[in-house]
Amino acid sequence: MTIEAQATTREATLTLLLKQGETSAAKLAVLMGISVQAMRRHLRSLERDGLVVSSSSAAGPGRPSNAWQLTSHGLNFFNDASGSEQFALELLASIESTLSEKNLVEVLHSQLDEKVIYYRDKIGSGALNTRLEKLVELRKQEGYLAELHLSEDGISWYLNAFHCSIRSIAEKYPIVCDYELELIRNIFSDCEVQRVQWRLESGHSCGFEINQIRPNV
Repeated sequence: MTIEAQATTREATLTLLLKQGETSAAKLAVLMGISVQAMRRHLRSLERDGLVVSSSSAAGPGRPSNAWQLTSHGLNFFNDASGSEQFALELLASIESTLSEKNLVEVLHSQLDEKVIYYRDKIGSGALNTRLEKLVELRKQEGYLAELHLSEDGISWYLNAFHCSIRSIAEKYPIVCDYELELIRNIFSDCEVQRVQWRLESGHSCGFEINQIRPNV
């Protein structure tokens, strides 16, 4: 395997683990279209680099199976290498030390208003699914790994964010997550938006349920 192919497989494996949260080598092999043996070799290589870790679990009779997931180092693989997240953390800490909690909230609200205007301008009008797809693309450009899917009954849209470019900031300042929810609600003011999963509490992604408000007939 060439160096380029190894790098591609490496990134693809880490991305799948980011989306799956925790899964087996067998499932990863199926998703990647390679043999289980080859996948296990990739995982062991990633484990040596401190990017993934395995835990043994018993799934019925027979030998226990290994479930693989990203380490903190593995999650940082998706972070902006420019150090902008660390700069933002230091800036927030500086603001927090000089401003009251009320002032800090006002600063965040001001930023929120600016982001809403920016997104609305970029997204424009149109069908809800088209606007949501544009949001996902904009977020990807900002370092977020997000996916969009429609519920089985065709009523609700679900927006899942598997990687957050400000994860370290959110862990230290959970209030930022409240503004993330408010941001989506303001961008899609014709919808009801609820957070259905929060990675700081459980799971491996943040999830939002979005339903368009139907006009009264």
